[in-house]
Amino acid sequence: MKVLVSDSLSQQGLNLLIQEGNFEVDVKIGLTLEGLIARIGEYDALIIRSATKATADVIKAAKQLKVIGRAGVGVDNIDLEAATRQGVLVINTPTSNTVSAAEHTLTLMLALSRNVLPAGISLKNSEWKRSRFTGVELYGKVLGVVGLGKIGTEVVRRAQAFGMKTIAFDPYVTPDAAEKLGIRLVKRDELFKQADYISLHSPLTPETYHSISGEEFSLMKPTCRLINCARGGIIDENALYRALKQREIAGAALDVFEVEPPVGNPLLTLDNLLATPHLGASTAEAQEQVAVEIAQEVINALHGLPVKNAVNQPKIDWRTIEVLGPYLTLAEKIGSFQAQIVDGQVAEIKIHYAGDLFDEEDVTPITVALQKGLLTPVLTNVNYVNAPLLIKQRGIRITETKSPPDRNFANSIIITVMTDRGSRVVEGTAFGKQDLRIVRIDQYHVNAKTEGYMILIYNQDLPGMIGLLGTILGDHNINIADMTVGRSQVGELAVTMINVDSHVPRDVLQHISNQDRISFVKQVKL
Repeated sequence: MKVLVSDSLSQQGLNLLIQEGNFEVDVKIGLTLEGLIARIGEYDALIIRSATKATADVIKAAKQLKVIGRAGVGVDNIDLEAATRQGVLVINTPTSNTVSAAEHTLTLMLALSRNVLPAGISLKNSEWKRSRFTGVELYGKVLGVVGLGKIGTEVVRRAQAFGMKTIAFDPYVTPDAAEKLGIRLVKRDELFKQADYISLHSPLTPETYHSISGEEFSLMKPTCRLINCARGGIIDENALYRALKQREIAGAALDVFEVEPPVGNPLLTLDNLLATPHLGASTAEAQEQVAVEIAQEVINALHGLPVKNAVNQPKIDWRTIEVLGPYLTLAEKIGSFQAQIVDGQVAEIKIHYAGDLFDEEDVTPITVALQKGLLTPVLTNVNYVNAPLLIKQRGIRITETKSPPDRNFANSIIITVMTDRGSRVVEGTAFGKQDLRIVRIDQYHVNAKTEGYMILIYNQDLPGMIGLLGTILGDHNINIADMTVGRSQVGELAVTMINVDSHVPRDVLQHISNQDRISFVKQVKL
């Protein structure tokens, strides 16, 4: 079998491939797109990093390709749909930087606490001003972690070794699962109020974008220190600048910025900000591990052995994709939708299949797609292979039921997410292969496209509401693409779903929420 490595890979990873004996390994770095298309037809496997673009044209030309290995996390340079349709397995290495990122987080916490950078600069300037750099201890302090994925969990373990008390906010971890890690789950606002240190470990989504802003800083202690080794954009940097400048919080340490490199960023002028240039995964061990891990995964895939980190749908035959394909996509979208609107700690997910189609087919792939969609907005590195395991690890129960079709649709899926604050029901159906719709939210019938930016609003069913919402969005230059309204009785509570052409800023959502007769507003990105 032939393996093409088109981006740089450490020698340890190459050695693994070469030592297999029955592999012919070609390293061709710097191929143009045309050159890759001309060559790829003779290879069984392609290993890339971020430079190579595995486009639909590349995959179409890859007549005998079985696997694409991405040495790293992101797969935005791979056309996943084209790969899946052609039966090409896509693998990445999502855990290779876990230890490096966790250690860097603790590094920043310690350096910020003990004024390591300014003290070192002072000493190099021939000064000896010890009293000026008096620090604080981690021991006995409260660490609040936002997001308990792999990195967040490893940060907690290391912080506990320093004698820190650990609390966390993560709606997809049950209290029992957190308790086993020695973590107390709290509400989001309570975390900001109680924590002496706050470490962010969330993905960047429309929901988390600028989710740490003025309101959150006003809740924090003046002695609080904020650390972000996750993603730039989670923190509103203008609000952080004001909070640090006015000493609302004691300090912050950032490894990531909304715009990188952060040239001219005023944060870099502050003496209570510690910054590093996105070094979370930049260790020799992490770079070596990513090469070894992807090499071994590709070897396993070519030998027909199980792989841990398949990104696209694994081992689904072409007929299943043809028959159930729209519902695989729909389930993932509804899962993502539910994740972005749900309140509270998720305890149970019920998926009900209504229709003759589901009686005749194995619905397991649809259930897996739902789980992936549910976790993707709140965790990094979720795929079709690990999603069920991640759900199980978090103590979340999954149940499936089936029934004949109801009177409204030939086939539909109904997904109920139950939390400690109640439950939310979303029903969807497919009108053909491309037209996927959300047709019910709780008891309200709607007809919403499952694409792009959406705003979900609960409002009183009174005259003028549609005009009010249209005026607010129009005043902020936000164009409405589609709108649907559902109600159970005239004059009572109604659901309004609005598809818009662009992201709705947080202050606009707050403006809508502040209106009389509106009780709930959430933005969703599908």
